Amino acid sequence: MGKRDDNYQLHNQIELDEGFFEIVPTKEDQDRIAKEIEDNKGKLKRGKGSQRQACVLVIVESKPVEFSEKYKHKTSKKVGFIKMKIIKNLKKDTTKQKVKTNVDTKASATTDGANNYNDIKEHLNDHQAVVIQDKRKTSEILPWVHIAISNAKRLLLDIHHSTGIDYLQSYLDEYCYKFNRRHFKFMFHRAIIAVVTNKWTNNVQTT
Repeated sequence: MGKRDDNYQLHNQIELDEGFFEIVPTKEDQDRIAKEIEDNKGKLKRGKGSQRQACVLVIVESKPVEFSEKYKHKTSKKVGFIKMKIIKNLKKDTTKQKVKTNVDTKASATTDGANNYNDIKEHLNDHQAVVIQDKRKTSEILPWVHIAISNAKRLLLDIHHSTGIDYLQSYLDEYCYKFNRRHFKFMFHRAIIAVVTNKWTNNVQTT
């Protein structure tokens, strides 16, 4: 599913932000975490940089719309397609490379004021960095990024209860695949076509 969506880039107006997903560390990670906790005076890091969380870059097509008074409870933006990609760190080069791979150069991006987004303007048509002083305003500026993150976390928790880092990207790919085709009919048939196409492509490349 991830390979299928990797064939496409996101366009027009987009939102970007990171989400932090709790993971079950591998045996190697457990040894590393134990050493980091020891170096950190026996304390486990919390929030950004926590050893028990994976950082995920979330990219969402999102354009402003005006809803009638009947739908005033809705967000001020309409969602398009989404992508979620695990990133190893929050460095500028890491973020820029993911944006370059997954977003069209003609797109315009809205982000918060984090430093790791400073260089994405080199690839995009426009970049608006909004410094969000009041965290309650985040849902107004980057609504669909955080809706997508919340829904994905809830889905993984309800189904899998806990997730290993080796499987997290596959689960995120499945979530995005289904979300991006939420209006399609015959989803099962489309999934079968994607599997067959991918196997055929792999066979051609190896022969």
